[in-house]
Amino acid sequence: MRRLRVLEMIDKPSLGGGQAVLLALARHLDRSRFDISVCAGSGGPLEEEVGKLGLSYLPVRFGKNPRTVFRRDLVRLLSSGRFDVVHTHGGIAGLFGRRAARKAGIPVVVHTLHGIHYLHYRNPALRRIYIALERAMSRTTSAVVCVSQADLAAAGRHRLAPPDRLRLIRNGVAFAEPAADAERIRRISELRLHLRPHAPVIGTVARLHRQKGVEYFVRAAAAVLKKRPEATFVVVGGGPLEDRIKAVVARLGLAERMILTGERSDALDWLSLFDVFVLPSLWEGLPLVLIEAAILGRPLVATDIDGTREIIRDGETGLLVPPAEPAALAGAVLRLLDDPGFARRIGEAARRDIPAAFSLERMVDETERLYLDLAAAKGL
Repeated sequence: MRRLRVLEMIDKPSLGGGQAVLLALARHLDRSRFDISVCAGSGGPLEEEVGKLGLSYLPVRFGKNPRTVFRRDLVRLLSSGRFDVVHTHGGIAGLFGRRAARKAGIPVVVHTLHGIHYLHYRNPALRRIYIALERAMSRTTSAVVCVSQADLAAAGRHRLAPPDRLRLIRNGVAFAEPAADAERIRRISELRLHLRPHAPVIGTVARLHRQKGVEYFVRAAAAVLKKRPEATFVVVGGGPLEDRIKAVVARLGLAERMILTGERSDALDWLSLFDVFVLPSLWEGLPLVLIEAAILGRPLVATDIDGTREIIRDGETGLLVPPAEPAALAGAVLRLLDDPGFARRIGEAARRDIPAAFSLERMVDETERLYLDLAAAKGL
């Protein structure tokens, strides 16, 4: 049987959650069955990581108006690549990539909703537009993948795709904690120089976007510091709200106690330093970073929203608090800081229970079976 030619596509060449899933698939899909290429914007860390894997990387220029440039380039690229399967990830790639795949005559088109973000847009007209677009695109999509049970239910409730085309494939992460090799130990030691010795470190790893609720984390930090002034807070990530977050930090007088690292390729090394990991999101699909923090045995605090409650059992493998409530976030953090035994127990429970439910092997296996089943249905 010949190998299926698969193109994994996303718009931005950064290393966010969708890119992490795409990269995991590119790295772990069975090379004896699949010939894998990656398509995204050029010049970012995703392109570098794909190059390390020895895979073909197909850059496509994204601009403020991708309607003409992106579609024209993609149709030409897909037509020349003779791909059997095109798998788009996220909104922009899903919209323009699927349209181009249809024009190029690609037999199998899969789209993954890495969180259904437009359902949380404040503008109701925009919500209706994006729902209508997804309904239209899904009619020519072989399968629409949801990464959480909550998203699958929401997709069905809003009729985003025909029921027989909706699939659930939860995100997965490799079980093993990153190897403590000499280079990683050196990097972590250098990072520790930024922090006060023996002071508790509370951190988050998140894109600075409204979705992630980082401003509530900053406001919670101010409350925690009133009772634990020795603590250090860390925000790892960049994004469109970076200036706003810096302004809030300055206005609350937290500049000496809060480190804003910007976007980092070594986010997991920072995560290793945290005594408490906090995810203050307003909505999520299925956040990989919670699973990564669990693998490292970090005590977890997260908002009680769809996606996170599929990962954390409140009071057992982490603490869940209402979204957009800094006082609740601060209370959960202080509970863990004030009771190290409890923090250790839920960190150990998270390490034991969470990764087993969200394994990388399961995610890859389910994706492979989806590709093969859809290809067989097309006679490939």
